[in-house]
Amino acid sequence: MRRILVLGASGQVGRELLAALPRFNFLASSASRPGFDLTSAESIAKTLASRPDAVVNCAAWTAVDAAEDDEAGAFRANALAPGLIARHCANVGIPLIHLSTDYVFDGAKGEPYTEEDLPNPLGAYGRTKLAGEWAALAANPMTMVIRTSWVYAAHGRNFLLTMLRLASERPELRVVADQRGSPTAASHLARAIVAILARIRSTGWKPSYHGVFHATAAGDTTWHGFAEAIFTHSPSCGGPVARVAPITSAEYPTKASRPADSRLDCSRLAETFDVAIPPWQEGLAETIRELRSGQSIWRVSDVASHG
Repeated sequence: MRRILVLGASGQVGRELLAALPRFNFLASSASRPGFDLTSAESIAKTLASRPDAVVNCAAWTAVDAAEDDEAGAFRANALAPGLIARHCANVGIPLIHLSTDYVFDGAKGEPYTEEDLPNPLGAYGRTKLAGEWAALAANPMTMVIRTSWVYAAHGRNFLLTMLRLASERPELRVVADQRGSPTAASHLARAIVAILARIRSTGWKPSYHGVFHATAAGDTTWHGFAEAIFTHSPSCGGPVARVAPITSAEYPTKASRPADSRLDCSRLAETFDVAIPPWQEGLAETIRELRSGQSIWRVSDVASHG
């Protein structure tokens, strides 16, 4: 197995995958908008006609609040498309790694969720992503679903870049302090996926690889704690700093409800593939270093607001 097709390659994880795959002697190809239409069966079939050795699907409708107004559109991208992709992979006998989300849970458990816990999404985004998991797993016996959370990078649209943009505009930010999860650097998640692919290459596909795996950075925090950590690192790069006032979710209402505690237990990933993502603090420090070294240094004015 050498040729890996990355769908949604212009997104945060997709971009990091394209950078990481060659380091493990994989040949990466990619598909993303506008050339690739996730909602078109014809586009999916045409893209997969390249006959890769495996597919990683990072493409999705990720606008959580907008999904409440257009659940049908989110369903086409997040549920119907993964089923079609998985069916094409099954037809040619290749593995599919499909990315999903912590939003399939309601956040009421009070401790990290395992893969065996019953999902109970609170909104349209979580419902459509859960339906996509089921569709992909049912259509291809060589499907692996990877649930992750709070993904960010030195590019794209994410909480890290939004905090930096807002801090350049105002001295104090109000950030939700009653939602808990694991901020996961896209670069670290990509490396974990590549390590999984390397294991599949060396062992061949095993039945134990089929199913759902949780993959997040180790440790957890709140959005408020994440923001404070961002501004601890920001000065080292000449970036903006702001005071961070803790608020409740009720004080920052959104169209879609978010899980209050979406921590994921990642033991199965470690036991099956000997893969573990480093602590979230390491991912943040690395991403800040990337901003410092680069091309993206504080181009926060280019980042769209997340509210």
